Amino acid sequence: MTGVFWCLAGPLFVAATASAADSPAQKSVSAFTAKYCLKCHDKETEKGDREFETFRLPLAKEADLIVAKDIIDQLTLREMPPRKAEAHPSDDERLAMIRLLREGIASARGKIASTAARTALRRLSNREYENTLATLFGRRVDTLGLTADFPKEKASEHIDTIGKSLVTSGFLLDQYFQSANRLVDLRLGRPETPPQTWHFTGNFVQYEELSGPHRAAFNNKYLCLYEQPNTDTRQGGYGHIEDFLKGVPVSGLYDIEVHAQALHRDTHYDPAIFGIDFSEPFILGVVPGDATKNHIHYPQLIEPLLAQAVVPDAQPEWIKFRVWLEAGQTPRFIFPNGPYESRASVIAINKRYADDFQGRFAKAGVSRTHLLREGKLPHIRIGEIKIAGPVPEPGGSAEEIAVFGAGGFQPKRALDQLYAFGARAFRRPLTSADRAAIKKTYDSRIREKAAPREAALDALKMILCSPSFLYFSEVTAEQEPKLGPHDLATRLSYALWAAPPDAELLAAAAAGKLTAPAEIRKQAARLIADDRVGGFVGAFLDAWLRLRDLGSMPPPRETMRVYYAENLPEAMKTEPRLFFRHLLRENGSVRQFLDADYTFADKRLAKLYELPEAKTLRIADGFQRVSLAGSRQRGGLLGMAGVLTVSANGVETSPVTRGVWVMENILGIKPPPPPDVVPAIEPDVSGATTIRDRLAKHRTDPACAECHRKIDPLGFSLENFDPIGRWRATYPKPKGNVPAPKIDSTGEFGSGETYEGFHDFKEILVAGRADNFARHLVRQFLSYAAGRHMEPADDYVMEEIFEAVKKDGYGLRTLIVESLASEIFRSR
Repeated sequence: MTGVFWCLAGPLFVAATASAADSPAQKSVSAFTAKYCLKCHDKETEKGDREFETFRLPLAKEADLIVAKDIIDQLTLREMPPRKAEAHPSDDERLAMIRLLREGIASARGKIASTAARTALRRLSNREYENTLATLFGRRVDTLGLTADFPKEKASEHIDTIGKSLVTSGFLLDQYFQSANRLVDLRLGRPETPPQTWHFTGNFVQYEELSGPHRAAFNNKYLCLYEQPNTDTRQGGYGHIEDFLKGVPVSGLYDIEVHAQALHRDTHYDPAIFGIDFSEPFILGVVPGDATKNHIHYPQLIEPLLAQAVVPDAQPEWIKFRVWLEAGQTPRFIFPNGPYESRASVIAINKRYADDFQGRFAKAGVSRTHLLREGKLPHIRIGEIKIAGPVPEPGGSAEEIAVFGAGGFQPKRALDQLYAFGARAFRRPLTSADRAAIKKTYDSRIREKAAPREAALDALKMILCSPSFLYFSEVTAEQEPKLGPHDLATRLSYALWAAPPDAELLAAAAAGKLTAPAEIRKQAARLIADDRVGGFVGAFLDAWLRLRDLGSMPPPRETMRVYYAENLPEAMKTEPRLFFRHLLRENGSVRQFLDADYTFADKRLAKLYELPEAKTLRIADGFQRVSLAGSRQRGGLLGMAGVLTVSANGVETSPVTRGVWVMENILGIKPPPPPDVVPAIEPDVSGATTIRDRLAKHRTDPACAECHRKIDPLGFSLENFDPIGRWRATYPKPKGNVPAPKIDSTGEFGSGETYEGFHDFKEILVAGRADNFARHLVRQFLSYAAGRHMEPADDYVMEEIFEAVKKDGYGLRTLIVESLASEIFRSR
């Protein structure tokens, strides 16, 4: 939605633009625009590229719908005419104009043709592709990195399900072939391999800065972890087995036993040196590694967390894991809640604790070797490792059963098994052409003397490279505007699970029930109640709130150590996801996205937010619902660290950047494009002036003032939050003997409402802009679920959805279900 610019028209004859032939409604519209708009928005001026002199009722084209809706929005928000204008419409005039325009929009329904309100044939997004394969094969596939080399996904307005943006290149097609081959060969084509055992008791070589000290101090008897795995220096974040670089012989389940101990969690060294919480037990994690891909002691592209456990303090104990490893992968061990950076820790201890070593070492300082022998450096120490596998799976592997059914592959039933898998993969009944293609591939391989199982696996690869698998290939007749039941089953399942439809949904489609809105509502409610709805929640919030961008501009490590030391990005994403799922489950009001007296936090966020729960929560407690009653610093999306971080640039905050974020993602208003030549906001490297001061100077330029009048008040309210969402009262202290500038978070909306800070700002949003927010949320969800951006002609249906949602207390589940049952979602 684009902004509309208004201004005072001055003393004009109110009937100046009306003709005798105009309808009463048009005469009223002409009188209103002549009195309040045309000085700046006539044919000659067109301020903001808006011209109202020729605007007429009844609405005749799509552009008229856009103008009418823009005027309604600005009048509803009281943003225009601007507050500086000498005359404003009375409430009666304003409401009468809104009513006339709404009636005009309603009467135009069905008379204005949409430009192209149809979802482009689209492929599975990369995340949907992996989710689908995990479902079809019955086990996680993230250990394979199937999409690691795929082209980077192109989102459209941050949504990754828009059909027109999901292009398929020749390179991507080649990647699909390679991924299908790798998946089928490693999971179903693996040779029969008897279980083996490996036992490692030494030669735990560590690299780079750790190499010499470990050899000198321990003769490589121990494998030690000194830091978390995501550091810059990479000195002790990954522990590998030097004598097992070749990895496991085949893909499978492996039992790993580790004899480990947490050392010096009670160190007397200042905890600030390490940036970790010593009240929490140390955690040992397992990730896969591949010595052929990259340095084995560095981060690798494919390293999902396979398992983790608490490490004992008192003495070494055996810790057992059962994990899935692909052929050639070797287990690596990590310290997720470990020190911030090993090298920095050693340097700091040298500076602050040299006296501990009583001058026994050279003046050059205390070496890492000396620290390992005599110091109290906190770390995890591993003395032995046992590996056994592949572990037999009674009744056959999960993949074998998922693909071929109970009993596994049966040569005499090969084609029937392939047809059954094909129907699941294509998400619909097979056509005769589908069956013929599968049979042709299978028979061809048999004629080439391939074994039946080998022929079947090649047929599986063909199925996984078929357009019917890779695309949402519609089987609805071309002349039908509404989707058929099987196409609806696929669209519904991917909208709410980001995965294929289950047996119950396919059965409803086969019975022809799914075309009825009542059945869609029933099935949608069932899918929402399932834990698999997490696939939707994460992906939708990544798009709507732009959480996918979290970490794209990370803060500097030296000033925002806690962001890395406590893995805050993970916690920042979890909070809004749990909040969204709670509202979805309870059908809570979407107005709570704007302000709420509770949130969901773990120990990390409780500390970041300075909540009382920071003293009582343990990491093992995970996320809990916490009260924000009485807090003026949190509540709603805008008080969440994930939103505050993604709307900053990692180094500093800007009311402009955050204001635009609020305008687009909360109010659903696309800011007007900036002028062709925009004067830069002057930087202040000394920090002596605030961003408010610099913006005030910037707004003296008439080319900038109009936009910033609307944007800046939305961002000023958030200035009390630093780039990672911590509350602050002042900006960073400037250089020299100058006090830190105080933050002024007051502001005034273009409509005249004023606020004294964040809490007051939210109250204004809830009181006067909740309906705009709810309408925007409907639009965002429908765009995500239908795979296309909404058009002006869709506003009629979206308004009906909004009215149903409003009538039901603004419930989030009502919003989702009614959107899915709508004409928009059910149409091609």
